[in-house]
Amino acid sequence: MESKNKPGPKGLVQAAVIKNQPIRTQFWKLLLKLAPEGSRFFSNALPGQFAEFDLTNTPLPPMDLIPENLREHAGRTILLRRPFSFSDIFINYSSEGTYVCLEVIYCVLGPATVRMTSLKPGDCISLIGPLGNGFWYPETMKNALLVTGGMGAPPILHLASFLKKHYPSIESTAFVGARSIDMLPFEIKIGNKTGIMLEEFERLAIPAYVSTDDGSAGRKGLVTEQLEEWLQTKKPAPEKTVIYACGPEPMLAACAEIAHKHQVSCQVSMERMMACGIGLCQSCAVRIQSDSPAPLYRLCCKDGPVFDSRTVLFGEGR
Repeated sequence: MESKNKPGPKGLVQAAVIKNQPIRTQFWKLLLKLAPEGSRFFSNALPGQFAEFDLTNTPLPPMDLIPENLREHAGRTILLRRPFSFSDIFINYSSEGTYVCLEVIYCVLGPATVRMTSLKPGDCISLIGPLGNGFWYPETMKNALLVTGGMGAPPILHLASFLKKHYPSIESTAFVGARSIDMLPFEIKIGNKTGIMLEEFERLAIPAYVSTDDGSAGRKGLVTEQLEEWLQTKKPAPEKTVIYACGPEPMLAACAEIAHKHQVSCQVSMERMMACGIGLCQSCAVRIQSDSPAPLYRLCCKDGPVFDSRTVLFGEGR
């Protein structure tokens, strides 16, 4: 039997910026505080869920602080909210009441995320959430294999801390991939004896296997190669093992193939353009396995973003 947690209520809330700072060349970490009335929506948010951020009124930073390759298009008007998952959620208790803090890791890629870098402590932004369906946890699970590539890191980090807190008997192992060391969205330490360490997993005492395309960090190659080797070497009981993956779709497809080969469960957090986040615009379709000759689709924002890998037709509907 699988313990699938049903999503709780969602709402429109205001979030105050506590901290917003770079952690790598392209990556920033944003910490938001919700007022007690808004915190009730997010206090039980699940890893894999997300929120839609309103950045329409967020100003641009000074031109000299905008990455050169983004300056030409940075001034484009922001019309739609942007979806962001959480790298962690903290619940705090004070004399003012219970309030929730959301931690978000984001990559500066376009006009919206360029504006996010200008957010400073005390600023407020509007959120809708928590949205979508998060990861779930089979009752038999003893091994959680956490696979992330590129900007798939936030929900996997949230999942890692969630499992440590709520399922301490489960052994978690992380597999992290990126094009190069500069594209790892983590705080990194490099030691002569220990090699590269990802502090976020180190703090949780979770071993992390790192792979980069160019070999600048960890092992040169694909992150799924290390996942495959781990399964072949450790030979965990299939019914007690679950792969959780978030990242580029080719990586998710490879995780699904590896899971099928080793007869283990696999959950994948899919990525699509999610303009509304609540299923109205129908822009985030994911094609699903079906016995019918007619294509079958589910919405990434409403039915996902987390899916059982066995149900997804990868590379379809893009």
